[in-house]
Amino acid sequence: MTVPKITTVTFRIKPGIKDALRQAAEQEHRSLANMLEVMIRDWCGREKIAVSQPASVERRT
Repeated sequence: MTVPKITTVTFRIKPGIKDALRQAAEQEHRSLANMLEVMIRDWCGREKIAVSQPASVERRT
């Protein structure tokens, strides 16, 4: 069984929060999804919550 590299998350937020996220992403030259991932990883790091890393992709030679 293969483990998916990514997964989808769907949720609702207030428009003002989305606008702030969009501004933060633009400042960092990131997509909204990538900005959220960076923010979540940062918060988890500060709170000492482990974030599992995806399995390495083996290259075929």
